[in-house]
Amino acid sequence: MYQICISGAAKGKSVEEGKHIAIAAGRALAKSGHSLMTGATVGLPNYAAEAYKAAGGKMSVGISPATSKIEHVMKYRLPTKAYDVIVYSGMHYVGRDNLLIVSSDAVISIGGRLGTLHEFTIAMETDTPIGFLEGAGGISTEISDIMHAAGESNSKNVVFSDNADDLLSKLTGLLDHENRKYRQLYE
Repeated sequence: MYQICISGAAKGKSVEEGKHIAIAAGRALAKSGHSLMTGATVGLPNYAAEAYKAAGGKMSVGISPATSKIEHVMKYRLPTKAYDVIVYSGMHYVGRDNLLIVSSDAVISIGGRLGTLHEFTIAMETDTPIGFLEGAGGISTEISDIMHAAGESNSKNVVFSDNADDLLSKLTGLLDHENRKYRQLYE
């Protein structure tokens, strides 16, 4: 069982365009038996978390930018219901993004804006496999160009698909290959 992060827009145009895509990702992750991780935020990550729980997902973990549940709800106005556990990092959004990505075995990214781009760059810097679930617009439509500009066009850890089950299969294939020597640790 892997810890898979679902990353994406909290607000903006790609939230409406990607709602059904995030729901499909949450369901696919629940069906696969893997744990879900998100930034415990609104928008696409929350749609995915709600779908994950509704589909019988076993463990949903949110990493909050807040220092406490009160701050999470009252200051940041973030959800709690779709999570089995919320870690209150007290690291604001920038630190939360880092903790979220390095705590995940892989990332599914949907749509997005600046925060999603930040999570992508963390995944690239830490060699965390990341898959882009296409169709929600946002920053994910620019990733190939960004990778090309950064000289990273051929990264084996970046995959794309317009189907949640297919993308999850590609990511777990990368993880299974990378962790083949230690497979028993993930059972």
